[in-house]
Amino acid sequence: MADPSLEPGGCSMHEPYALQVLGDQMEPEFPDRCVVIIEPTNQYRNGVYVFAEVEGVRWFRQYLRDEEGREWLIALNRRYPEIDLTGLEWKVLGVIIQRNIRRQIKHYDYANEPAAVPVVAITDLTGRA
Repeated sequence: MADPSLEPGGCSMHEPYALQVLGDQMEPEFPDRCVVIIEPTNQYRNGVYVFAEVEGVRWFRQYLRDEEGREWLIALNRRYPEIDLTGLEWKVLGVIIQRNIRRQIKHYDYANEPAAVPVVAITDLTGRA
């Protein structure tokens, strides 16, 4: 018999889990090889760090919404392009609640942050402006 906690929708799908960051896309806040803890949820807001799936590909990025209501996934390292979510099939799989860099732990408690995160100007690097 299969373990029900491993089936989609089982208990394990609702528990926080750890992933290791690979690459420099989210530096300097999340350097290569640091470990992040993800709280599975579809509840998120402007400015939070998310683990999301876009068109079948999973991304660790910062979620932003601009003044016009367009939604983006942003790499903190500006060498990487933004992902404009307009017209794409996507969903948030969870939000980052903790980071660990060589046993230096930082918690991200979004409930205690101000309700309104400042809107960040988005730079279109695709040339499709």
